[in-house]
Amino acid sequence: MPPPARPRVSHAVAIPVHERTIALVGLMGVGKSTVGRRLARRLGLPFADGDVEIEAAAGMTVSEIFARLGEAEFRAGEARVMKRLLDGPRMVLATGGGAILNAETRAALQARAVTVWMRADLKTVSERVQRRDTRPLLRGRDPLQALTAMAEVRYPFYALADVTVDVATGAHGEAVEGIVKALRTVGVETAA
Repeated sequence: MPPPARPRVSHAVAIPVHERTIALVGLMGVGKSTVGRRLARRLGLPFADGDVEIEAAAGMTVSEIFARLGEAEFRAGEARVMKRLLDGPRMVLATGGGAILNAETRAALQARAVTVWMRADLKTVSERVQRRDTRPLLRGRDPLQALTAMAEVRYPFYALADVTVDVATGAHGEAVEGIVKALRTVGVETAA
């Protein structure tokens, strides 16, 4: 499967890189939420977790949304929440692992955010996600097989990120430092 093309964005809506939200993308279990909170503190920015924002908007947990309304409705709600967050003030945003699948969300991320692919070895991620039973896309499935199938679909989209940081082997603090260093390479001011 060839990699998807980057969405075209009108220069009229483009935001200077130093004013953009920093959006963390990647598979579930790579540490987007935990690292995102630490990164936000480091940069002196607010933090938002896409899944938490979806739960607040829906008045139910992600698992309940999947169980009651199905994945399609979850994805529609996720796209609405991502648009609202990306249209708002600059922040560090931990996106849901599948948010990038929505074409409008991808276009909004490209126009309004600096995207960071937090990449980790699938075996490591599989071990991490087995610790929690709150991930509806993994219920009743072998985590490594499920993550491998997700990676096949999602990696071409994640690869469109502005920067990629490998996060599997280090502590969360090391991941933050790796992201800060990568952000500097694309012109994001990281002194806070």
